[in-house]
Amino acid sequence: MGRKRMNPRTVVVVAGAVATLLLAACGTRLSQGAALESAPALAAGRELLPDQQVQQVLNRFAFGGRPGDAARVRAMGVDRWIALQLHPERIDDRATDRLVASYTMLDVPTAKILESYREVREARKSAAQRAGSATSQSLSNGESSRDGAAARETMREIARRDPDALEAARRVRAATTELQSARLARAVMSERQLQEVIVDFWENHFSVFAGKGLTRFYLADYERDAIRPHALGKFRDLLGAVAKSPAMLYYLDNWRSTADSAHPTLASERMRRRAPGVRGAVARRRITPASQLPQRPRRRNGLNENYGRELMELHTLGVDGGYTQNDVIEVARAFTGWTIDPRDGSFAFRPQIHDAGEKVVLGHRLAAGRGIEDGEEVLDILASSPATAHFIARKLVVHFVSDSAPTALVERVAETYMHTGGDIREMVRTIATSPEFFSRAAYRSKVKTLFELVASALRAMDAAPDTTHRTAAIVGKLGQPIFGRQTPDGWPDHGDAWMNTGAILNRINFGIALANGRVPGASLASWPYADSLSALSHEQQVDGVIATILGGEVSPATREVLVSGENPMLSKYADSSAATASFDVAAAADGGAMANGGGSMTTGFPTLPATRPANSDERRRPRARQASGLQQILGLALGAPEFQRR
Repeated sequence: MGRKRMNPRTVVVVAGAVATLLLAACGTRLSQGAALESAPALAAGRELLPDQQVQQVLNRFAFGGRPGDAARVRAMGVDRWIALQLHPERIDDRATDRLVASYTMLDVPTAKILESYREVREARKSAAQRAGSATSQSLSNGESSRDGAAARETMREIARRDPDALEAARRVRAATTELQSARLARAVMSERQLQEVIVDFWENHFSVFAGKGLTRFYLADYERDAIRPHALGKFRDLLGAVAKSPAMLYYLDNWRSTADSAHPTLASERMRRRAPGVRGAVARRRITPASQLPQRPRRRNGLNENYGRELMELHTLGVDGGYTQNDVIEVARAFTGWTIDPRDGSFAFRPQIHDAGEKVVLGHRLAAGRGIEDGEEVLDILASSPATAHFIARKLVVHFVSDSAPTALVERVAETYMHTGGDIREMVRTIATSPEFFSRAAYRSKVKTLFELVASALRAMDAAPDTTHRTAAIVGKLGQPIFGRQTPDGWPDHGDAWMNTGAILNRINFGIALANGRVPGASLASWPYADSLSALSHEQQVDGVIATILGGEVSPATREVLVSGENPMLSKYADSSAATASFDVAAAADGGAMANGGGSMTTGFPTLPATRPANSDERRRPRARQASGLQQILGLALGAPEFQRR
């Protein structure tokens, strides 16, 4: 359905209430019409109008605009704004740095977190044994019990008998919940918006699941040391940092991958080479393949192909990248010995379990007798491959431009990759300066993921960042828990994966709840335009919300919804089973880190005992009042198709 720009007659009426606020941040008192006249001329090859270009960069290279951002980008110029965002180190973001510093667990060494985990595990095991619980084994392993009541009783027992262990449990839980909260808080608050967008992109590309075993304890290190420093750097550096990250090593089981019995280990190979004469014969006998020796119980885990397969299929070459099953095996052999130091949870290379035999990877021969160099050379081979250049280029174009990924642009970005040695910043620059990025086909063509939706809605409302777990839990309840994708392929980056009746209803209900003040940090009273718009007529309020929230242009159908105050989706499915998919924001915010009811999937522990009685009136949250007036218009706008797209 076609979109229509705001009626010029209405713009004049609303300008006095809205345009001044929009332009105040850049020091100008121009009317909205004058601002449009003073906008820079349409750049050659760009189909979008100047104001549409502003919306395009704020929706693709940022998590949407905060009040005043559009005016600032307009005053600075779209191209200059992009150039600045490509160099986040030049942007003053001390306020966000202070906010992140308030999270006490983000910089705690992994070794300390693991120490707390072991303390809790022992306390849980003892408590379960005292209680005679049938779930003691699952509890001692740190996994969520199927019997939630028994698990919660165990935590209450710990609280009564061992306050230190209970405090350790809180630290363990906070190690994940703070990271999830900080991810969202950065997206909402940071001035370095492109950096946050690209960090989100790479953490999804190199996806790990917090709910698998100890993975959650390595996540802070993963984001801080592996992803963030390299997000706009060279792809090879990013790939290497991820390969050595304990989070990835644990999630894809490479930490337990060892040379199989048919191949010598590096330690035994070095011993053989050092031993002359008779000692050499003894040393050589020590590396005789196990198949020729009396059989003994296996003590080692053997070769694990998980990381080798995902490294090629998901991280570099792509599923059609030209590798074979034999390449998967050879790559897995190259990464044997890449493991985790159990003492402090850091990366370690163990030569005694590394396969020191000769390997052939994608036609490249890796000589026998080498150690960590095998894995490093594999990363070099993969990072320099044209297939990798094309695969990464296409993923970036899909993310920043459109699901259809224009072929010509993909080829140009792949050429940039090869020409610059995989420079991510230059690939993004190629996209940002392309006519495809500023085409009408790309404008509002991407459906926001649920993380993007929540972040952009909070930014549009000028919300204060929430440093508790509550808003991050809402993202999980909507259907995209942070670090909650179980499979290594990451969350989908195409619209049809996010659109069904239940999902649409949840998105609409979230917008209404946000406007109704039921999401932490956001309220109509703190929205900068509320006072100016509240004195206007209903239709003028509609046009004001369209100008401030929806970029000044919507379809006739959307405007009718805002004027009438009724969303046909809510009416159509009010009595259907699809309506049961709509969530309760209060319940989501009260849930665990991944909003999964009685327990926290990311911590492996049930929800800790409440600090207030379970039947306390303070814990009873009233259901949302029916919004009306400006509040209703704003809530419906946040649920509108134009806001659901970026």
